Amino acid sequence: MKDALPTVFSWVERFSRGAIIATIVIFGLLRIAGIQVNLSIQVTIALVGLLIGIPHGAIDHLISIPSTSRGRFYIYIAGYVALAVLAGSIIAKWNLYGFQAVIVMSSLHFGYGDASFRNEWRSAAKAANFPWLIESIYAIPAGFAPVLLPLTDPKSASALGRIRLTLEGWAGSHSDPLRVVTLSVALVSLLVLLISKKFDFAIDLVLLVALALTAPPLVAFATYFGFWHAARHTARLVPKLASSKTLATSGKAGLALRAAITPGLYAVAGTTAMAIGLMAFDRHHFGSGLLWSALVVVWALTVPHMLSTARFDLRATGG
Repeated sequence: MKDALPTVFSWVERFSRGAIIATIVIFGLLRIAGIQVNLSIQVTIALVGLLIGIPHGAIDHLISIPSTSRGRFYIYIAGYVALAVLAGSIIAKWNLYGFQAVIVMSSLHFGYGDASFRNEWRSAAKAANFPWLIESIYAIPAGFAPVLLPLTDPKSASALGRIRLTLEGWAGSHSDPLRVVTLSVALVSLLVLLISKKFDFAIDLVLLVALALTAPPLVAFATYFGFWHAARHTARLVPKLASSKTLATSGKAGLALRAAITPGLYAVAGTTAMAIGLMAFDRHHFGSGLLWSALVVVWALTVPHMLSTARFDLRATGG
């Protein structure tokens, strides 16, 4: 029976590209028509995108530590939770510095994770991996563009202020230079990718930059996180999760993908409950709204998540 793993990667690629193209078209037409999307609607969309993206990082414990090693499993869980609590405390107390640190870490995580998606797809199709240099040429702008471009957009100030007042001027006087550097690196990388005939990477990079430049900042990032990064990471979980891998090798692509999504769905309810709880019990640090408290929880969990997936990323990119 034909292995369905390459099909899973293909489906997810089309899904993620389709979501970004649809967002670009919708908000491009709204911009041409002169229609402004209310900030409250943007915040709601951002919250939805954030919640949709949560399950992809909720099963690190299932793929990082063998279930047969109970001792190591419990130590891993304890360390994971402790690191998340520490990170969340730092972000909640020192909003600005914590936010800036998360930007750098997340951008690298996003970029190299996306690059790994392509190499793991090629491995599943029994094709040679891309060289590390090509992966990095794509990964750096592909990770930073969806984050820095929305955050350095002049319209992001009011959106960030709505989420948390201390984040409004997060880049200080460096906002414009950061934007210019990000766009310049993306352009140079695109030219290199086109010259080297890495057209899939080039198409993805164009879509990510176009999304960041077209949609409102909160919407652009939420769409990227929920429908691109999370979707592609989920595809990468299929060969790492025993139940999903068995279904994929049996030719059942749809069931394999669903089996990689279902175990993490509990985290959506858990994150929402935790965010509401933080708002209720610590209004000083979390009273700005559900999106801010949810972001703190997600960012806190992102720190151990990035460390857990780093070895898979390095292995896939040949680093």
